[in-house]
Amino acid sequence: MSKNQTVNQILKQIVLNGIQSANFSDSLKSSSSFDVQIEKTKSQKNGDYATSISLKLSKILNKNPMEIATSISNAIETKGIIKNIEVAKPGFINFFLSEKWLIGNIENILSEGSNYGNSNIGKNSKIQIEFVSVNPTGPIHIGHARGAILGSVLANILKTNGYDVFKEYYINDAGNQIEKFYESVYARYLQNKKIQASMPEDGYQGEYIREIAKEISKSFNEKDIPSDKKNAKLFIGEAALNLMIENIKNDLESLKVFYDNWFSEKSLLNDGIFSEALDFLNNKNLTKTKDGAKWFTSTKFGDTKDKVLIRSNGTPTYFGTDVAYHYSKLLKRNFDQIIDIWGADHQGHVPFMKSMMPALNVDQERLKILIYQLVTIKKGSAAIRLSKRKGEIVTLKDLIEEVGVDVCRYFFISKSPESQMEFDLDYAKNESKENPVYYIQYAHARICSILEVAKETKIQFNDCDLSLLSHESEIDLINKMILLPDLMQNIASNLSPHHLPHYTLDLANSFHVFYQNCRVISEDKNDFEISKSRLKLISATKIVLAKCLEIMGMDAPQAM
Repeated sequence: MSKNQTVNQILKQIVLNGIQSANFSDSLKSSSSFDVQIEKTKSQKNGDYATSISLKLSKILNKNPMEIATSISNAIETKGIIKNIEVAKPGFINFFLSEKWLIGNIENILSEGSNYGNSNIGKNSKIQIEFVSVNPTGPIHIGHARGAILGSVLANILKTNGYDVFKEYYINDAGNQIEKFYESVYARYLQNKKIQASMPEDGYQGEYIREIAKEISKSFNEKDIPSDKKNAKLFIGEAALNLMIENIKNDLESLKVFYDNWFSEKSLLNDGIFSEALDFLNNKNLTKTKDGAKWFTSTKFGDTKDKVLIRSNGTPTYFGTDVAYHYSKLLKRNFDQIIDIWGADHQGHVPFMKSMMPALNVDQERLKILIYQLVTIKKGSAAIRLSKRKGEIVTLKDLIEEVGVDVCRYFFISKSPESQMEFDLDYAKNESKENPVYYIQYAHARICSILEVAKETKIQFNDCDLSLLSHESEIDLINKMILLPDLMQNIASNLSPHHLPHYTLDLANSFHVFYQNCRVISEDKNDFEISKSRLKLISATKIVLAKCLEIMGMDAPQAM
């Protein structure tokens, strides 16, 4: 297989060539374009891959799809890639791949190494991914981890497909919630000083507020803090905010989530971007003044109702700063595409975001919004509910300490964003083959162990005869490995990274089945040549497993 072509692309071209060679009427040539879809079959009895193009062409040619499928299959040149072609009702064309061609892919994987599965479909276009961006008024909790890992893995996948990816955290450091946070920390600070102070109504009650107040008391002398209440609250509040942001950074980095930029909401106001964005809308007559407030007439673009950008007291709303932030991303920093990853509680904000794009003279396709469902945490038979303000949270730090980074990353990425998720802490800690993380990593460790034995016993296998690989388990393992390039491109195109952990688990399972059925290093001297071939096979398997684990941000252990 060419390093620049996937299996799907190769088979698609073979089918297109067959269609062109088949003796069809001119009506096909004059018809609208059609796309050949190649699919991996679910059952080996139906071949390795299949296409249903004959069903589509039957409407154009006004012919029986079985007749069309037969004509195409007869005209196809297999090019040594396809061993057999079968036509199946109601018009499928099934392809059985050549074992010789399959085996040849082992050398391709070994030569490409860690680059195997990469592509350049992104053509270096600039993509900004903004994810997590939780208000810095409390620690990152387990519910935020889903968005953090989704953004992190998606960024890795897009990079391997040739996109220029920029990861950004949007710091909500302005607005009413920050004021409540300042008041809450200031009240706890005074209480630490034995000064009577009541917590603000609807303030932040968690124990972490007490800890931050204590940290500030230790970090600053009395003379450092302004004497008047207003400035003292601002000083302590800003110090607390900086501590919280630093804690959030540390917690995310402990989960292997890193950013290229931490963007301050406040900077939109201080740097004039907010005013510039507002002027842009004003000049297009897309704002109005009502009840002393400045409104964006978003209903002109399909929103359910117009939105306030500036309140009557002169302070911006989060709608206003969102306009300015996306104005910055799309019109100032000129990203080709932006991806916002939000929790389900932001679903209602999507129509406004969609209305913003034409208002900014931007193609709506430049904005993608991924909504992920919230997480239910289960320990034993009890469900744990989350509330930041009441302090009832399971922090990300707690979760990592309990189950580990790799388990967190795998479990949170293994579900599609739109599906509900229950994180079972007891199941996640299970160190057996029932736990997919353990099962996958053990496959990699087992390969490393076998290759180490080969090294110690000085078995050289570069010159092996790969044609000796003929066992069903060997062929199945190769079939699994060659799926990766197609998978990576599909994930990048559909923004669906949850397919990667399932593929990795399938690959690990194929290896374990192979290991059970085929002894790699045999003590029988008559099997020495096949042992060499199998060592080369598992060397390729190690590359693919390690690639998948790396993209998911997980360790590929040498031993377990």
